[in-house]
Amino acid sequence: MSVFDVQGLGVAYGSFTAVKDISLEIPRNKVTALIGPSGCGKSTVLRCLNRMNDLMDATVSGKIIYNGEDIYGPEVDAAEVRRRIGMVFQRPNPFPKSIYENVAFGPRLNGFKGDLDQLVEESLRSVALWDEVKDKLDDPGTALSGGQQQRLCIARAIAVQPDVLLMDEPCSALDPIATLKIEDLIRQLESSYSIVIVTHNMQQAARVSEMTAFFSVDIDDEHGMRTGALVEYDTTEKIFNNPGNTRTEDYISGRFG
Repeated sequence: MSVFDVQGLGVAYGSFTAVKDISLEIPRNKVTALIGPSGCGKSTVLRCLNRMNDLMDATVSGKIIYNGEDIYGPEVDAAEVRRRIGMVFQRPNPFPKSIYENVAFGPRLNGFKGDLDQLVEESLRSVALWDEVKDKLDDPGTALSGGQQQRLCIARAIAVQPDVLLMDEPCSALDPIATLKIEDLIRQLESSYSIVIVTHNMQQAARVSEMTAFFSVDIDDEHGMRTGALVEYDTTEKIFNNPGNTRTEDYISGRFG
């Protein structure tokens, strides 16, 4: 069963077409990786999944069906879309607040009426951070290590109880040990959330995902325009071991990219 059905997605910034004709179904409660060379539009597609591109003056065409509804429909509240579909960014970006307040901020803003202390603890436990910070919840989130900050940002994202987590290269600024902790966490979270991750690290995509979409760049020789395009989308095992497109095989094998 799919959580997203992307139909003919196109994104333009002014006269520049970033991606076009993207269609794929993203399964529920699995990890889907978006891979490809720089500039192929994978992060652009990711940001469309919770309408983050609305903040960048992008023109979006096509449809993204989420739970049976087009998230770009005229009656859809973009803020509610972003509450249900959380985002974790490339670099850890904790708020300039305490560890506790970083996690509590979203639920409080959304009018959460339950036990906030319990929610903060559960959120931090779910990212394996509670035991490391339980005695210093009043310390600033920015005082944590890079890997801890990224786990705090994931805890902050799940504290508002989203349905989907989008991750835009969440390990690119982390050391190898912190990266492995985030990868372990992604595998643990997929039973509760549908996860879509953009990564430049092909080994990471192979380790954490069940589905992989390979994007590349189509070049218009006449006008010199570069447009992101979806080349192949299949199970991660198939993409990495028996791709159906020579462009995919060339990228996976390191012949370009």
